Order: sequence, then C-alpha cells, then structure tokens
Amino acid sequence: MTDVVGLPEETDVVVIGAGQAGLSAAWHLRRLGLEPGVDFVILDRGPDAGGAWQFRWEALRLDDAHKVDDLPGMRELELSFETADPERPARDVVRDYYRRYEDAFDLRVVRPVRVRGVHDHDEGFRVVTDRGEVVSRVVVNASGTWARPFRPYFAGAVDFRGIQVSTPEYRSAEDFAGKRVLVVGGGTSAVGFLRELEGVAASTVWTTRRPVTFVNDPQGPINAVRAADEAARAGRRLPSIISGTGLPATPANLAGRDRGLLVERPMFTAIEPDGVRWADGTFEPVDAIIWATGFRAELSHLAPLRLREPEGGLWVEDGRAVRRPGLFMAGYGPQASTIGANRAGRAVARQVRDALPNRSASR
Repeated sequence: MTDVVGLPEETDVVVIGAGQAGLSAAWHLRRLGLEPGVDFVILDRGPDAGGAWQFRWEALRLDDAHKVDDLPGMRELELSFETADPERPARDVVRDYYRRYEDAFDLRVVRPVRVRGVHDHDEGFRVVTDRGEVVSRVVVNASGTWARPFRPYFAGAVDFRGIQVSTPEYRSAEDFAGKRVLVVGGGTSAVGFLRELEGVAASTVWTTRRPVTFVNDPQGPINAVRAADEAARAGRRLPSIISGTGLPATPANLAGRDRGLLVERPMFTAIEPDGVRWADGTFEPVDAIIWATGFRAELSHLAPLRLREPEGGLWVEDGRAVRRPGLFMAGYGPQASTIGANRAGRAVARQVRDALPNRSASR
C-alpha cells in the first residue's frame, strides 16, 4: 500500500489527531502494553506538535485561554502548564511541551498526514490518507474542531467589500490597524480579539446571539459537559460549550466591560457592502468582520461509514460510536474540554484494549 517511513500498511489501532485527546489516548494505550508505531499509529495533520494550539495567534497567552490541563504523565517530565511562562505565546508553550512529551514517550507521531476517509474493511477499517493507506482493527478519532470553524449564514455576506476572517485565520491585531472592526461571537476568542484590537483598530463593535454573562461558576463547566453528553447520546449536533458556562469574570474581562469595550449588541439583521444593518434599521459602517462563532466537530473523513444521525451528530456513548463497533471518539462531546479529553483518553484506551481479542485475552 505504501512505503512511507512511519506509516505502516497494517496496525491494530489508528489514532487520528495528536492534540490533547489523541496524545492522552496514546499514552494510555502505551501504558496498557501497546507499542507506538507497531501496535498503534498516530496520524496528525499539523506540521508540528501542539495540535490546534500551533495555529493560534501570536498574542494569545495561556492566562487568556480556557485552562489547559496537563497531559497524563507530563509531571514525570517535570512539565506543567500551571508553571509555564505566562509571557510566552500559548502556541509556543503548548507546541514545546507536546513535542517534548511525544519524544519522551516515543509516541512516533506521523505528520503531516491528512486523513481523506475511513472505510469499512473486513471486520476493521481502511484509513485512506494523502500518504497512503493503513488497515486497522480499531480507529480512535481525535480530530477535534479547529479545521471546521462555523460561520453562520447572513444575507449580503458575499457582497461585503471589506475583510472577513474566521478565528483560525486571525493572526494579529495589526492586520486591522485603523479599521472599523465588527467582532461576532460570544466566546473567549471574541473577547480576546476585542482586547487586542483596542487602541489598534479605529473602532470595535461586538455582537452576539445571546446576552453575555461574566461569571465564576464552578458548576458552569459541569453543566456544559452534561449538556454535551446528552447531545452525543442522542446523536444531536453538539451544543456550544460557552452557552453553558458563560465567560470567566477575570479582572481583565470585568475591566473591559466597565470601560465599555466588552459590551455586546444583539445580532444585526443583514450585511451590506460597507457595513451591517441593525434590527432598528440603523446602519453601522465597518471595514472588517471577525467571525468568532465557534466550531463544529471535524467528521468529514468519517462520512464513508454513514454514521451521521438525522439530528446532525453521531450517536456516541462513553467515547464509543454506538453504530460502529471498533470506532471510538476521543475528545468528542463531553470530552471536548482538556480535562475531559484526559479522562476520555484513559477510558477509550481501556475500551480499545477490550476490542482487541489478543489484548483483552492476555490481561
């Protein structure tokens, strides 16, 4: 099938994605006795370690983002995000730590490789990539969401004369210097963009679908995970995490709200060539629109398996794709948070071992 170094023709397990969920699952598979590069192989689309973090914008710091939990085994390497340099770009910290983690545990990630499709093959799978094919008994999908930003439809968007970018395309506030910028979305990325653009852009306007709350509610993440789990079990499209948690009431966020920077407006009704039209009929001239409107799970490569439910999602319980034995969804639904991804890695790895007859029989 292929003679590419590092990409075997056949293996027990293919892990798709080397972000938080993929690396966590790989560490636990290794701990259960599976050998990286032999019994399982990790395929990652990124050019370097760090998962989606390697593509984040330069100004983002760990203190500005949702908490990044340590990977299992990271403390053995005397690494922790809790003690990382807060002045370094978050993308550099995560990329560095993940690279050292992969090397220390000899995880042998194959990159860059893009998975084109996952197909049924005998009792297992045939994973088609841009560098060849791999046959496996089990697939662990940990592809995340970064490659699939969500941009809602609005009348007139195609005729807008200014700049339009989604979160993955944002690089620097300097790209918007002197421009009137509209930021759309109610999550942490939108807030981060507004704070970075302050004093650089000519003006900023923030618009969201629902009112924004700044809270310090320890139950918020728990409720969000519960809602995501309910959606996954029902095969529904996954809800936005931020809709269940609110935005963190950090001093920087509260100060931004108090000085009028982080004060949202309800959504506009239409986009026109030089701006947007509000519900009351007034016009807002803008030069750029930043769509910080979240992400959808990247599942296009699983389409050949025909697992999409009528409600728009996949039927997943405890990290297991109910309709397709041997397919596990690490980092999907309730496992999307970093701490959820770590717990999921352990649970998924155990189920993977049980799905391999030669492994479960030798426990």
